[in-house]
Amino acid sequence: MAKIRKIEIKNFRSIKSLTWLPLPGVNCLIGPGDIGKSTILDAIDLCLGARRSISISDADFHSLDIGCAISITLTLGDLEDSLKSIEAYGIYFQAFNSETGEVLEEPKRGLETVLNLNLTINDDLEPEWSLVSGRATSQGLTKNIAWKDRVAIAPMRLGSYENSNFSWSKGSVLNRLSDQKIEAGELLAQVAREARNTFGAYTDEQLSSTLALVIKAANELGVEIGDAAKAMLDVRSVSFTNGAISLHDNNGVPLRNLGTGSSRLLIAGLNQNSINKTKIILVDEVEHGLEPHRLTRLLNALGSKSQDPVSQVFLTTHSPVALRELSGDQLYVVRRSSDEHVLTPIGISNQMQGAIRVYPESFLASTVIVCEGASEVGFIRGMDERRSESGKLSLSARGVSYVDAKGGSPDECLKKAMVYLTLGYKTIAFLDGDLEISGEILQEFQKAGGILVGWRDDRAIEDELFLSLTDDGVDLLIKYAIQFTDRTLVNNSLLENSDRKFSLESIEKITAENSGEYSEELRLILAKSSKMKKRGWFKTIGRMEIIAKDVIFPRLEISDPGFVDVIEKLFFEAHDKA
Repeated sequence: MAKIRKIEIKNFRSIKSLTWLPLPGVNCLIGPGDIGKSTILDAIDLCLGARRSISISDADFHSLDIGCAISITLTLGDLEDSLKSIEAYGIYFQAFNSETGEVLEEPKRGLETVLNLNLTINDDLEPEWSLVSGRATSQGLTKNIAWKDRVAIAPMRLGSYENSNFSWSKGSVLNRLSDQKIEAGELLAQVAREARNTFGAYTDEQLSSTLALVIKAANELGVEIGDAAKAMLDVRSVSFTNGAISLHDNNGVPLRNLGTGSSRLLIAGLNQNSINKTKIILVDEVEHGLEPHRLTRLLNALGSKSQDPVSQVFLTTHSPVALRELSGDQLYVVRRSSDEHVLTPIGISNQMQGAIRVYPESFLASTVIVCEGASEVGFIRGMDERRSESGKLSLSARGVSYVDAKGGSPDECLKKAMVYLTLGYKTIAFLDGDLEISGEILQEFQKAGGILVGWRDDRAIEDELFLSLTDDGVDLLIKYAIQFTDRTLVNNSLLENSDRKFSLESIEKITAENSGEYSEELRLILAKSSKMKKRGWFKTIGRMEIIAKDVIFPRLEISDPGFVDVIEKLFFEAHDKA
């Protein structure tokens, strides 16, 4: 059965132009909301579905420009015998080069023979399906795929008309499940007759007065209806086909009553077990209605782990669970520029696969902030929460995600950030300033469009806090440090980093004698002591989030201006659209 080798979409909804070479197996589209993922599935469905008409309005044209026709072209390979008929389609055969994505006008040895099916919609809103071939055009020939072949290759869309798949209606998965066919035409006709007769006998008494008035009026007007009028079911309204035969559970409850997730799961499983599997399946928001473990089962049923997939699946998702379950070469990041949509495969490199497993949420964002460590992640989260409470738009509302680079070197942080840059994400690296960055890596990062935000003057985040906040802010930092760890640990850190010159008690005594004022020397000792490896006072997301909310934000306007400038730059870049 046919599979799609190439998709070309022009002027359809949010898509001005798109060219994509999908995989034969699972193709999962990811990216921020309203980027056009569902539109791609709709385009496939409209072009390839077994339908003679579609509902289209001016709103389906890109930017409402009805002067530019909607055009959807699907290059179909892996053709069934009926589609390989030279008599029926020979003049429309072309060749597809899978390495270059090029479609050649003439079939060629060593290349796959394909058909190009196009759907065009002009300003009259009338859809026109036709096969595309320069040879046919030059001879003035036009042809659509024969209806029986269209029915055979039509995609199955999970989530739309699922109830029909639980009956023996034409085209349902139950009809493809085996060679067994229902021959119940005569019996169904008899059931319909009995239903009409039984209903008529039941209503005669209830509607007797109304029926009497009908007879009286007919006699007075000379309209021949016989001796009596009956209230029976209309013969045109009561007819049974195989579609009326549907699946029920052991209690007689129709399976169409199943929830959305269960319906999708069962239908996908039935399709995998049918002798005539649907070769093209469309699933929008695959996670809808499913718990994580059942989502995994659905993806497996759709062939996500198959080495030789039978069905070609196009799906969209906003679920981190789905990303973890799929391979990087099954995931495509959808990005939009002013003129075109681009679909980029994530790929299966160790860096890509590692990022998907650890931070799948980041691949569902529009902007990614790669933080040097957990402290920076907690700082952003805490500041963002308080900014949101003050009426400013939150980063999550803007589609921003954070990634913890685990406190490695700045170079390693930038390498992680490059993962997202190469896929078209707006990427910000948020680093400490106390370690040197390789000039080559920094140049590569910035040349690719990466944005660097770092603390000042060789400072780590702890240096900035103790050197930039007001004296009462430093008081609170010490108070929280004792609360997060204990007084002994804080005291030992101070003694160790001041060559036993300062203890916690001596610092408290000195500041008391100076009206609560901290000298620069004390601030530097406190900063150095607070950032010791494995004994850091604030080096967790949760701790720094509290510091940001309770200590930094309330004092931001009266803190060191340079410190404030870094924070303002970070949030400006994060909120600014790419």
